Amino acid sequence: MAQRSGSADLPLHGGRVPKWLGDRMTRLGAVMCEAIIHHYGREELLRRLAHPFWFQSFGAVMGMDWHSSGITTSVIGALKRGLAPLSGELGIHVCGGRGAHSRKTPHELAVIGERVGFDGTGLAAASRLVAKVDSTAVQDGFDLYLHGFIVTNDGDWVVVQQGMNGDSKVARRYHWLSEGLKSFVDQPH
Repeated sequence: MAQRSGSADLPLHGGRVPKWLGDRMTRLGAVMCEAIIHHYGREELLRRLAHPFWFQSFGAVMGMDWHSSGITTSVIGALKRGLAPLSGELGIHVCGGRGAHSRKTPHELAVIGERVGFDGTGLAAASRLVAKVDSTAVQDGFDLYLHGFIVTNDGDWVVVQQGMNGDSKVARRYHWLSEGLKSFVDQPH
């Protein structure tokens, strides 16, 4: 069943990653993903990205070693930039992102789906449902501001999205994995 595979609460911080660090994270993240895909396969990379502790460690190894909400945005952004030129070879695509980029996810999925042959419209519906569950159905007080949808040429996916609670100055990262998809709403926690 597609399920939330975990969540992580992080201190909410503002600011930006320095350009030199963002560039380094882009290169290192792409090389690490390439190695995982070549040695273990795309599905294993998705499983790892769906694990909150692995994702946090991955971001730290990429260079974002602050215990901060920024690790999610910087890792998703770096992977989107770094994997785009390799998507034809690796068969993996990163859609969405922070703010306005998150709302482009359905269009990005449709374009990629047409190019590689998966159902982009169906995946866009999955993207919206996952966001709706975490933003509306769960009602935990966290407003989503980041939605990263990572999909393989086979249509398998992981969603990493993050919401913030401005009152408590905490961000919550949610992880979803498509493996064995049956329902979006059975036991979302």
